[in-house]
Amino acid sequence: MGRGWKITLGVVVVVISLLAINTLLVDGDTDSAELTVPGGRILDLPGGEVQLVEAGPREGSPIVLIHCFSCAIDYWDGMRPALERQHRVVAIDLRGHGGSEKPGSGYAVPEQANLVAEALEELDVSEATVVGHSLGGAVTVALAESAPQLVERIAIVDMPPDDTYGDLGFLASLAFQPVLGEALWTIKPDFSVRQGLEVAFAPGFEVPDAFVDDVNRLTYTAYDESPAKTDDFLAEEPLEQRIRATGKPLMVLMGAEEQVVDDPRRALDQYADGVPGAETHLIAGAGHSPNVEKPALTASLVLKFAK
Repeated sequence: MGRGWKITLGVVVVVISLLAINTLLVDGDTDSAELTVPGGRILDLPGGEVQLVEAGPREGSPIVLIHCFSCAIDYWDGMRPALERQHRVVAIDLRGHGGSEKPGSGYAVPEQANLVAEALEELDVSEATVVGHSLGGAVTVALAESAPQLVERIAIVDMPPDDTYGDLGFLASLAFQPVLGEALWTIKPDFSVRQGLEVAFAPGFEVPDAFVDDVNRLTYTAYDESPAKTDDFLAEEPLEQRIRATGKPLMVLMGAEEQVVDDPRRALDQYADGVPGAETHLIAGAGHSPNVEKPALTASLVLKFAK
C-alpha cells in the first residue's frame, strides 16, 4: 500500500471515529429546565420540569396554548394579549422544547399529553379550551383522550389529521438519518436553521431570531424523536376519529399558503367530515403558523370558539 493510500485510510478512520464519538455524545445529550421567557415559571412535576407562562384573570375561563415541533411559548406572543383580557391563559413548553426539561426519552405524543395534564392539575385548571399548533394539536387530542376533564374544547392549528399529507422533503430528512443527522446537528449554523424554519410560514415571511434560538435550545434527541413519535401517533388512528370519540367540540384552522401540509383544504374537509359540527377556517395569507403570521385573526377565532 502506497503512502498516499495510507494517509487517506488514516483520515477516513479518524473521520469515522469522530462521527461515532459525536453520535454517542449528541444522542446522550440532556438538559435541565431554565427560564427563557419574561414571566415564565418552572413547575417541578413527576414527569419532569416544565416552563409555562400564566396570565389573565384567574376567574376567567381557561385557554391553554400548546406549541408546534421545534417551537416554544413565544410562538403565541402575538395572540396572548387579546386572549388574556378575559381569559386565564396558560402557555406551556412541551418536554424537550423551550425552557422545559430535555431528558433522553418521553417524546411520544401521549407522554407529552401526560406532562401537560400534570401541569394543568398543578395549576388547578380544568375544562379549558386547548389550542394546539401542529405537534401541539396532536398533544391536545391525546390530552382530551387521557384526561377529558381538563379539556372542554379542542382547537387545532395546522395539524393534519393523519400521515398522508406530505413530509419535509429530502434535504430536511437528512437531519434525521443516523450518524449523518447527529453530525449535521452539531455543525448547523444559524442561517441554515433560519432557512429550515421558512417552510413553517408563508413564502416571504421573515423568521424572527427568537425562533432560531428555540431550535438551538433543543437537544438532538428531542429534535429527532418528536416528529417520529408524532407519525406513530397519527398512524395508529387519525385525529378526526380520535376527536369524534371524545365528543369534544372542534375548531380547525389551516393556513392557505401551507408549505408543510399538502392540500390544507383536504385536511379541513377530512376534519369536517369526521367530526360532526366541526368548525373549520382557511386563513388567507398564512402558512403553517397562522398564530404567528395572522395573530389578531387567529386570536379572534379562538375567542369566539371559546365562548
